[in-house]
Amino acid sequence: MAKLFRAAIMGPPGSGKGTISQRIAQSFGLQYLSSGHFLREGIAAKTEAGLLVKTYVERSMLVPDHVMTRLMLPRLEQLSGHSWLLDGFPRTLGQALALNNLYQLDLVISLNIPYETLKERLSDRWIHPASGRVYNMGFNPPRVQGKDDITGEPLIQHDDDKPEALTARLRHYKDVAKPVINLYKSQGILHSFSGTETDRIWPYINSLLSTKMHTQPSDTCQAQTP
Repeated sequence: MAKLFRAAIMGPPGSGKGTISQRIAQSFGLQYLSSGHFLREGIAAKTEAGLLVKTYVERSMLVPDHVMTRLMLPRLEQLSGHSWLLDGFPRTLGQALALNNLYQLDLVISLNIPYETLKERLSDRWIHPASGRVYNMGFNPPRVQGKDDITGEPLIQHDDDKPEALTARLRHYKDVAKPVINLYKSQGILHSFSGTETDRIWPYINSLLSTKMHTQPSDTCQAQTP
């Protein structure tokens, strides 16, 4: 049996994590595990952890570490025989240390996107709340303006995505992510990618994963975009 491969992707809101994660899942056969999906699923199923999560979400508060780990770690244990890519977990050092106690990650991808690019993307971003599907009016608009492609339900724009809230949100991400990034850097598994366009960053990530997973010759690896 091939060795299992476990990875995580990090990046600020609007960095393109979802798009890149889906490409990784399709290209390399990793199960894509989005913490946002598990949060919505737990709330909808009214599980014990889901009901706890709901109390924070309804008050627009960040879900604390002990609740996130209680939601995420049992799901990962159910997938102990699978290779996967985590998106949105771990967000904090506490979550990263809890994950470390269960699994040693093989690779962590960190996306470094300029502030102006993030601001532009997020101001154009609309979301279908029930599913988490994301649309961008610039490059991925819905077929009918203001409506979800699949359900036809209305799309919303998060208050957090509006310019006045964005600076504080990005600053918070940086503060929280820094110790997590430092931890994975010290373990030698962090690879950072910089750029303004997902399509330009993707070939470098594709090349790195091809090397790490031995799916093509290793001389194609480049860990950083120019």
